[in-house]
Amino acid sequence: MSRGLGRRGKDGGSKDDQVVELSSRRSRQSSEGADMPEEAIAARKAIEALRSKVRAAFRARLDEEIARGMPRGEVARIAGELLTEQIESDGLDLNLLERRDMVTFLLNDILGTQRGRGGAGRTPGVPAPAGAGQSSAFPQRHVAKPRPRKSTAKGGAGEGAAAAGAGSKCAPAPAGRAAVEAKEGIQGVLMERIDVAAAAQLPRDELEQQINDVVQEILIERKIQLNLSEQLELLALLLDDMLGLGPLEPLLADETITDIMINGPKQVYVERRGKLEITDVVFRDNSHVMNIATRIVSRIGRRVDESSPLVDARLADGSRVNIIVPPLAIDGPSISIRKFAKKSITIDTYERQNNMSPQMGTVLRIAARARLNILISGGTGSGKTTLLNALSQMIDPGERVVTIEDAAELQLQQPHVVRLETRPPNLEGGGEITMRDLVKNALRMRPDRIILGEVRGSEAIDMLQAMNTGHEGSMGTVHANNPREGLTRLENMIGMAGINLSPKAVRTQISDALDMVVQVSRMRDGIRRIVSITEIVGMEGEIVTTQELFAYRYEGEDVEGKLMGHFEGSGLRPYFTPKAEYFGLDQALMEAI
Repeated sequence: MSRGLGRRGKDGGSKDDQVVELSSRRSRQSSEGADMPEEAIAARKAIEALRSKVRAAFRARLDEEIARGMPRGEVARIAGELLTEQIESDGLDLNLLERRDMVTFLLNDILGTQRGRGGAGRTPGVPAPAGAGQSSAFPQRHVAKPRPRKSTAKGGAGEGAAAAGAGSKCAPAPAGRAAVEAKEGIQGVLMERIDVAAAAQLPRDELEQQINDVVQEILIERKIQLNLSEQLELLALLLDDMLGLGPLEPLLADETITDIMINGPKQVYVERRGKLEITDVVFRDNSHVMNIATRIVSRIGRRVDESSPLVDARLADGSRVNIIVPPLAIDGPSISIRKFAKKSITIDTYERQNNMSPQMGTVLRIAARARLNILISGGTGSGKTTLLNALSQMIDPGERVVTIEDAAELQLQQPHVVRLETRPPNLEGGGEITMRDLVKNALRMRPDRIILGEVRGSEAIDMLQAMNTGHEGSMGTVHANNPREGLTRLENMIGMAGINLSPKAVRTQISDALDMVVQVSRMRDGIRRIVSITEIVGMEGEIVTTQELFAYRYEGEDVEGKLMGHFEGSGLRPYFTPKAEYFGLDQALMEAI
């Protein structure tokens, strides 16, 4: 049974059936009246022809019984590909909302599902018959029809912009000024006429159907005239504010963006290809930014306000978020988002992109396979977690891995992974679960390996003790500018644990536990490179001794500003050769060196 989104009249009370029917009829007349412009008639014919062609091609490629046994996402991907091919062939250009409607129609048609759309055989954008799978308390949907446009050149803005979930890689373009102004003018009225609590429970596609008619009514009442593109942009903006993250949605959809930084309502920066650039994205005011921040943290059971102005969180897709608000942030709430990588980065990817040499890649693969304890060192945004994910792919699928993080973001592919996440204190200041608590608990979980997202405090001593007590192959990251500094930071963090050990005892603990430090750096041309692979050899007196196996040697830069250099091997025999030999990898190791 389809869920309905309750409507309220302008006075806040429920409309009676007669008023609802009148409103529905007026909306239908406005979109389907006899005075329909020639452009709208042509658009309707174009989309009906497109629907027929794509439906026929879709069913020719995919058998109905086979489709019902496939994941819905895979069926959607095939539908998106066919839709894109047909659009390019016909010289049409549908935006994301229109494409998504068409893909949903194809899915419902072949899978035989209703999902409140009034039947599988409906044309996207054409109203369903009265009572056809929709709430009687809400008029039928009226979406503006797409119009034919000139074919987009290959690689242009319209290239491959298939519906969300259908294999698209293109981000939606920022909304135009007319849509933004219309949103500001009608959003308050829209909130008065719908049941916000009911709206929050609906899926995005179903909510989109049910609010569209209300939006059309308000536009007519307020005499706001928008063309097709602007109406769809307005609908997307309203939905993003109600269900998504508002102005951030286009940035989150853009796969070329790796970081998003909000410095108050009027200043939003992004990182593309290692370089920062300002965007034209703005929020209404500080309250708007706070609403988005609250929406992010509430989804994972956390809170952000004056009494708890600092919080680490994550988005539904795994993106890492840090939020700091007044009174600590003087100029307004600040949100920093490290986006979740849709594509898994492997050591092969590093080699192909020249982030490291093939010889370095071979040594790192062997180090992970041979269960070396590895520390990844680097600055903020240098790619430590990405490299940790790449190394973790060398872990045997039969091993039990426990990951410990402040905000879960590791993407391990092994089948036997237990993910642990810290917890901040509650309002009374109690209930906090720290990294150190989780490391101690992980030791009771029979792990083969323990992976720490980031070592930043007293948990360093517990991690080193775990590495020394049978949990070989463990990994972690630390903020440091070079391998030697990384070891010094570990020594300082052990001191934070309040354990009274001599400097020599601490360094002995470090040298016994760690086997290798991998230094990663985001260089000034924006490219992240593995700049050093260093082994921990042992102790000489009170000093931890190391030997560098590989290093990046800077030579200059080209005319485009890209740094030039090469990865240089030391030619030294690795200290961990006996371990590699135990796993039958010593021959491959010596060839790489």
